Amino acid sequence: MPFSIWATLLGACLLISFTPGAGAINTMSNSLNAGFRRSIWGVLGQQAALVAHLALVAAGLGVLVASSQLAFNVIRYLGAAYLAYLGIRQFLRKPDVSQEAAATLENEPWWSMFQRGLWVNLLNPKAIVFFLAFIPGFVRPELPLVNQYLVIGATIICVDILVMWFFFALAAKSFQRFTRNESGQRVLNRVFGSLFVGVGVLLAIV
Repeated sequence: MPFSIWATLLGACLLISFTPGAGAINTMSNSLNAGFRRSIWGVLGQQAALVAHLALVAAGLGVLVASSQLAFNVIRYLGAAYLAYLGIRQFLRKPDVSQEAAATLENEPWWSMFQRGLWVNLLNPKAIVFFLAFIPGFVRPELPLVNQYLVIGATIICVDILVMWFFFALAAKSFQRFTRNESGQRVLNRVFGSLFVGVGVLLAIV
């Protein structure tokens, strides 16, 4: 892949990753609840979903999802429902400042955060449609396709990991002082719960 095309791809990936969405909200929530270092598991789950989306597009299956209204709507509503579920659960979570509660949140199994990150991004059909519109502009048919998709995938994933972990997860650390009392926890739970539900509603209706 020519450097000029890769540089354009890099800029586009940065712009996309810095745009707040369900992945950013999930990352910040994980960072608040489980800590900055362990929030990486949710970020990696989100990347696994991006790899799956890219594989679908590369295999040509993304076109089927994008062109089938039924398939698109089924995935769309499942994704919206999952985000709403996460939001309602967060919104209704009871504040608890005890050491036992803090230890429970901080010790959430890695696979639980990974799985949540996977589903947050996987159940987003617009990501497939976006990849369909985004990826072809950086692929040159006269060059080896596998190598190009590897470069594109590696660039997207590396940029998204850096932005999610070192921007959104770090940004969430500034809110940790609010988790030390019940009123602060209640506010954060309602804010992040509302954000999850809001993104789910947008996914369902837009």
